[in-house]
Amino acid sequence: MSASTSTVAPEPPRPWPGRAWPPLLIVAAGGAAYANSFSGPLVLDDLNSIGVNPTIRHWGTALAPVIGTTVGGRPILNLSLAINYAISGTEVWSYHVLNLVIHLLAGLTLFGIVRRTLAGRAGRTAILIASFVALLWMLHPLQTESVTYIIQRAESLMGLFYLLTLYCFIRGAQADRTHSHGWYALSWTTCLLGMGTKEVMVSAPVIVLLYDRTFLAGSFRAALRNNWGVYAGLAATWLVLPFLVLSTHGRTGSAGFASGVSGWSYALTQFPAIVHYLRLCLWPHPLIFDYGAALTLDPSGVLPSALVIITLLTATVWALVRHPALGFLGACFFAILAPSSSIVPVATQTMAEHRMYLPLIPVMVLVVLGLHRGLGRAAGPVLLVIALILGGLTFSRNRVYHTAEALWSDTVAQRPGNERAHNNLAYFLLEAGQDQAGIEHYETALRLNPGYVDAQFNLANVLATIPSRSNEAIAHYEAALRLNPQFFQAHDRLGNALLAAGRPAEAIPHYEEALRLNPNLAEANYNLGNALEQVPGRLNDAILHFAAAVRLKPDFIEAGNNLGNALSAVDRVPEAIAQFEAVLRLKPDLIPVQFNLALALVKAGRVQEAAGHLRTVLQLQPDNAEARKLLANISGGD
Repeated sequence: MSASTSTVAPEPPRPWPGRAWPPLLIVAAGGAAYANSFSGPLVLDDLNSIGVNPTIRHWGTALAPVIGTTVGGRPILNLSLAINYAISGTEVWSYHVLNLVIHLLAGLTLFGIVRRTLAGRAGRTAILIASFVALLWMLHPLQTESVTYIIQRAESLMGLFYLLTLYCFIRGAQADRTHSHGWYALSWTTCLLGMGTKEVMVSAPVIVLLYDRTFLAGSFRAALRNNWGVYAGLAATWLVLPFLVLSTHGRTGSAGFASGVSGWSYALTQFPAIVHYLRLCLWPHPLIFDYGAALTLDPSGVLPSALVIITLLTATVWALVRHPALGFLGACFFAILAPSSSIVPVATQTMAEHRMYLPLIPVMVLVVLGLHRGLGRAAGPVLLVIALILGGLTFSRNRVYHTAEALWSDTVAQRPGNERAHNNLAYFLLEAGQDQAGIEHYETALRLNPGYVDAQFNLANVLATIPSRSNEAIAHYEAALRLNPQFFQAHDRLGNALLAAGRPAEAIPHYEEALRLNPNLAEANYNLGNALEQVPGRLNDAILHFAAAVRLKPDFIEAGNNLGNALSAVDRVPEAIAQFEAVLRLKPDLIPVQFNLALALVKAGRVQEAAGHLRTVLQLQPDNAEARKLLANISGGD
C-alpha cells in the first residue's frame, strides 16, 4: 500500500487530554494522600499557638499575635488561625482542612509556574512535566510535617504566597499592558502577605528577579529595565520584616544570636542537616517529627557533608553563568533554606523537615526532567508509579499523627537522644495512666540533659503525687529553680510539696516569691493562705490571701470555703456566714460548705437556720454522723 512508503513526519505526542484534567488530578491525588490527616490533635507548638492563644479568639487581636510562640511576629499566620477558631474553636478538623486546602493551592500554583516556564521549550509535554512535578512535590511524605502538623502552616502558607508571588509576576510579564498591572499588583500583595506569614519569604523578590533574568528578559539589566517599578514594589515589602522580627524579641531566646547558640556551631550543624534533607528527598525514611536541639561541635566530623554542600554551591554559581536554568534551581534551593539553615541559630530545632517545603521543588523538577529526558515516553508510567508510592507513604506517615502518644513514641524510637521527645512522651503516657513508664522517660530526659528545666519540673510534679517519693520531688523542684529562679510555677509547686511534708515555714517564702513574680496567681494565694494557717499567729495573714484568691477567681470554691473557716476562727462570724453563702450560691450541694455554714450559724445563735442546713447535709449524705450529732444537739437545745 502506498501509505507504507509515506514520507510524512510522524504525529507528535498527543498533549494531555483536556486542560481541566491536570488540576483535577492534582487535587484528587492530594486529597487522597491526606484523607486521614484531619483528626491529629494539637501537639508541641500547637498548644501555645492555638490551644491557649487568646489573640485568635477575637478579630480585634488577630493581627497582634502572642510573643514567644510560633505565631509571634507573624500576623497573617495568626489571622488564618483566627479564621479556624471562628469556625471550630479548638476542635482540630477545620485547621487540618485549611492546611490541606493551602497545600492543594500551592500544588496548583506550582503546576502553573512549571507549565508556563516550559510552554515555549517543551511544547506539548510541558503540561505532562508540570503535572508530575506538582504531583511528586505534593505527595512527597517529606511534606507531612508542613501539612499535618497544624502550626507548620507557617511554612505551607508562606510557601503558597511565595509561589503566588512568582506565578502572578509571570502572568504579568506574559500579559498585555491592559492586564499586566493587575497581575503585578497581585504579585506585590502576595509577597507582602508572605512577609507577614514567615521570615523565609525574604528571598522571594530576589528569586523573582532571577527568574525574570533566566526565563524572560535574558539578563539582569533587561529585567530591571523592563520591570524596575515591579522590583521596587517587591523590595519595599522587605520594610515590614525588621518591625515583625524585632517584635518577637528574639523569640524569647529560641532564635537569633541571643539564643545562647553560636553561629559557628549552628552553621557546622547545617552541613550534615542539608545533606540529610537531600537524602530524604530521594529516600524519605526515616521521617522524624522533632530532631531536637543537638549541635555539631567538631569541624572534622562535618567535613564530608561540607564538601558536598560547598560543591553544590560552587556548581550553582557556575550554572548561573553557563546554564542559567539549572543555576536557577540551585539558587532557589539554597536561597529558601538560607534563613533557617545558615549561621542564624534556631536554638530549639537545629534540624526540621518542614524547612524543605519549598526547597523540595527544585529537586523534584530535576527528578522529573531527568527521567523524562532519559526514558522518553516511558517516563510517564514510571513517574506515575513513583507518585503512587509517595502518596501511599504520605498516607502511612499521617497515621503517626493520629495521637500525640504515637507521634512522640515514633520520635523517641527514631531519635532516642532527643530529651524533648522523652519529656513529651512521658506527659502523654501519664495521661494514659502509665505512670511508671512516664517517670522513666522523664528520668531519661534528665540523663540526656540535666539542665532541662521542663523535665525537672514535670518529674517533680509526678513524684509529688507519690508520698514515698516526696523528698525526690522537692529535690527536682529545687533543681528547676536553680536553673530558672524566675520559674514562678516551680516556686508554687515546691511550696505545695513542702507543705505536704509538714514544713509550712519553708513553704511560705516560695509562695511569696511566686506571687512576687506573678501577683495574679489565685492558686498561689490560696496555697499561701493554707500555709499561713498552720503557723501560729498568722491567721489574719491567711485571711488576706484567701480573700485575694477569691477576688482573682470568684468561682474558686476551695478558697471561698477556707476563707469562711478562717473568718469564723477569728470571730468574724457574719463575714464567714456571708462567704459560705456566696460559695453555696455557686454550688448548693457542697456538703462540707453546708456543714461549715451550719457551724457558723450556731456560733451566731441562728440555730433554726443551722438546723435547716444540717438537714440538707443529711439529705445529701444520710450517713454523715457528725451532722446528725450536731443536729440532735441543737434540736435538743430548742
